[in-house]
Amino acid sequence: MDIKELRELDNAQLNEKLAEFRQELFSLRFKHATAQLENTGKLGDVKKTIARILTIQRERQGA
Repeated sequence: MDIKELRELDNAQLNEKLAEFRQELFSLRFKHATAQLENTGKLGDVKKTIARILTIQRERQGA
């Protein structure tokens, strides 16, 4: 997801997406550890998306 799509979501939806991406990251890490993950670049993408969501949440708390 790109930053524009994330900014359009409300706080509850952001929390849902954050939980989904954290679960996906867990799954990808597990696959990577067992040598079943073919596209290791996906790990970085998911981490960046999680960081974007956390950044948006912190911006909203400060405002």
